[in-house]
Amino acid sequence: MPAKRDPELEEQALVWIEGNLGQPIDRKTPFEDVLKDGIILCNLMNKLMPGCIKKIDTKGGGFALMQNIERFQTAARKWGVPENEVFQTVALWEKKDIHQVTLCIHAIAREAQKHPEYSGPQLGPKMAEKSERNFSEQQLREAQNTVSLQYGSNQGANQSGINMGKQRGITNE
Repeated sequence: MPAKRDPELEEQALVWIEGNLGQPIDRKTPFEDVLKDGIILCNLMNKLMPGCIKKIDTKGGGFALMQNIERFQTAARKWGVPENEVFQTVALWEKKDIHQVTLCIHAIAREAQKHPEYSGPQLGPKMAEKSERNFSEQQLREAQNTVSLQYGSNQGANQSGINMGKQRGITNE
């Protein structure tokens, strides 16, 4: 069962696409219909990676326009979007899982932050940067003698005062 759609995420995705393409997108048309033929998506990927999609079909039947979506998916993978975040063609073409389409656009925006040549708008939180630590041999040896609080501390704890259930009565008869 497809995930519940989020109009706010869809709007953020359209704003981000507009910012990259530099042209407005018709908001009167539903989100899934705007993207269905794959033309806007292909233009987006060509803007991010110039020349990555050589042919964009603007006319023709369903098969030709579905190829646009497949070309977009291939370009998204080249851009660095993980396979599990790229939607399947039917998710958009047959409107089976529009939420996954939205998540894919957000994943493309997230990957854009990793590309130094990208200077377009941001979408979503800033990606974490690598923060490598370098310790001297002396610091590493000192750390081996430290007891981490992750091991816990009993601080003199005992079981006094614990009363669990009914006391056992032992009697002589």
